[in-house]
Amino acid sequence: MGLLDGKVALIFGVANKNSIGWGIARALHREGATIALSYAMGKLARRVKPLGESLGCELMLQANVGNADELDAVFAAVEERYGKLDVLVHSVAFAERDSLSGRFVDMRRDALLSAIDISAVSLIELTRRAEALMREGGSIMSLTYNASRKVIPNYNAMAIAKAALEAITMYLAADVGRSKIRVNAISAGAIKTLSAGGIAGFRDLLKYAEATSPMNELVSQDDVGDLALFLASDLSRRITGEVIYVDAGYNIMGYTDVHALMQADA
Repeated sequence: MGLLDGKVALIFGVANKNSIGWGIARALHREGATIALSYAMGKLARRVKPLGESLGCELMLQANVGNADELDAVFAAVEERYGKLDVLVHSVAFAERDSLSGRFVDMRRDALLSAIDISAVSLIELTRRAEALMREGGSIMSLTYNASRKVIPNYNAMAIAKAALEAITMYLAADVGRSKIRVNAISAGAIKTLSAGGIAGFRDLLKYAEATSPMNELVSQDDVGDLALFLASDLSRRITGEVIYVDAGYNIMGYTDVHALMQADA
């Protein structure tokens, strides 16, 4: 028997095989969950649908998280097909390219507000709809990053969006806890994804994270997927409102002489 036998999981934000959401989908499916996928725009369908078919997905639906009608349609389809929802994964992030480089103080206001709305406020919209289908409780999780708490060059708008996401996680957890619904955030280490590719200097960040993390390793989709599996299962039944790190310890480090580390490895 799998940890998630009989559970239904709805995952927002899968774009391709490198998406963190896809790593989570595989992990949940491996332990018995029925998976439904939602992707942001029509042009992603050719990439997402073959992935979903490999997991036997019956529902793979397009939804812009900023469009209330499209969100309503996704949750209505889940209710019609399965009659319930047990796990919701918010793996959604977007910021305009020019808000992911340059000086923070020069960032356009509308670009910042857009990033917060799509990447963070959308979690509220998803949770509101999911709560009605989680009649016997459930698990809701999102993806964040350490730039919410420490300055990471060029993260700019996305850093503020992730900080908002973490605050939203706490407030949602407080709201829906009596319904036996848990809300947590996974703070994953740097992973090369479609959205991360838009951040200036991201390749250098990957090298730095590997060199300075206590384990001298980067994080994989599978690492995040296994943590998501724990949060989706009853093993995490008393954990809510938390930000949980899976980053090889990168977040604990202060100053590190990265040049010395690289020379030692050489």
